[in-house]
Amino acid sequence: MTDLDPPGPIDFVLIEFPGTAVGNEMAAAVSALIEGGIIRLYDIAVAQKLSDGTVVIIDLTDPALTGLDPLRPFLGARSGLLSDDDIAEAGAALDPDHIALLLVFENAWAVPFVKAALDQGGQVVASDRIPVQTIIDTLDALDAADAAS
Repeated sequence: MTDLDPPGPIDFVLIEFPGTAVGNEMAAAVSALIEGGIIRLYDIAVAQKLSDGTVVIIDLTDPALTGLDPLRPFLGARSGLLSDDDIAEAGAALDPDHIALLLVFENAWAVPFVKAALDQGGQVVASDRIPVQTIIDTLDALDAADAAS
């Protein structure tokens, strides 16, 4: 990307996990997306909701930290787009005794598409994301309807 290229769409995702650990598979998946040029990671944060409802922002630089070692390669991802208030608000959405990974990323794959649209006078007038669970539920319902007919 050059200074003249527009950014791709910027997204955030909050992924909740039971307990206090994020597995190697999650870290490997994020690494693969970055290495493949599919996303650019801007921010990564971890929040935990304790059993009493208190939200704690986890400092990934803490050497005593266990259970989150797979995330250490992403420690430098802190663009400033994500504030401590954002992280605390995200943590409030968690179930008690859960930990969450909050990622802010650019959809780097879309930069050529965005640039071409802007170069031709196009502009985004609407954008939204369909939650994964909604897609899974809808496809399951369609499969069930097909099986019943």
